[in-house]
Amino acid sequence: MKFVDSASIFIQAGDGGNGCVNFRREKYVPKGGPEGGDGGRGGHVWLRTNSHLTTLLDFKYKRKYLAGRGVNGMGARKTGRDGADIVIEVPRGTVVRNAETHEIIADLTGDDEKILVAKGGRGGRGNQHFATSTRQAPRFAEPGQKGEEFNLEMELKLMADVGLVGFPNAGKSTMISSISAAKPKIADYPFTTLVPNLGIVRYEDYKSFVIADIPGIIEGASEGRGLGLQFLRHIERTKILAVLVSADSADIVHEYKTILSELEKFNRGLLEKPRIAVITKMDIAGEDFTIPYLEEGVKVIPVSSVTGYGLKELKDELWKEVSNRPRAVETIFGDPA
Repeated sequence: MKFVDSASIFIQAGDGGNGCVNFRREKYVPKGGPEGGDGGRGGHVWLRTNSHLTTLLDFKYKRKYLAGRGVNGMGARKTGRDGADIVIEVPRGTVVRNAETHEIIADLTGDDEKILVAKGGRGGRGNQHFATSTRQAPRFAEPGQKGEEFNLEMELKLMADVGLVGFPNAGKSTMISSISAAKPKIADYPFTTLVPNLGIVRYEDYKSFVIADIPGIIEGASEGRGLGLQFLRHIERTKILAVLVSADSADIVHEYKTILSELEKFNRGLLEKPRIAVITKMDIAGEDFTIPYLEEGVKVIPVSSVTGYGLKELKDELWKEVSNRPRAVETIFGDPA
């Protein structure tokens, strides 16, 4: 399945039905009076999360969503039927914005969460409502009101507990495949990961957490180099970041600081998250390799996804942070750099 994490759609709620102009005309009932019924309400447009969806792919093929129009009122004071509502299902973690004002309309993170995004128009009143002592035979009724319509921008931010960041070929995909059931593409050339991957990590009995692997970032990613920063949105909701640097890197400290710099340029709020540094590929590190000092307060864990060295300690550290912290949903509203 193709991974799509952004889409634009047009939604339109239904117009209300028109009120009816009608008079009671019945044998032996003189001066029956006005009896035009009201028009029905136009259909609403709703958004609802579906935990089985993982991409916005469907919205690349269908971009227009129209709710039903209310039925016009009828004689004998009969109200027209309301227009049919429509419910648009989206993945959890979808942020919805007004495309014109860029205002956030909804941030849908819950299970089966439902929100009204466009109201249907009110039905017009029939002429029965306009009779007075001086105007006993009104020959007019209200038209139905227009339903709301919007162009929406939707952006998917994956719901994960741990975010993996690092340069291409830092060993992110190999590690996520070693500690979870995820099976991302693994190869010995850069940018084998082109879309984010999610994996569920089992921890001891009946415990688990979700880990997200995003494509590698490089120096200058904020300027569009490599794959740029387009996938960093998928780690904004995470509780902790794991910054991966390969043991065979020419300059581990420089690479680590470069990653932090690119994160800051995307969203300063990412640097406020707790993080750990992971030195990968320890199976190919030389005997004289020493664990470098990277920054104060950040734990450095050496691992080898091939031999399993250090993975138990890594999962222990990640679980300790994940179990003690709520997911940072509010970081999407943080000021960008």
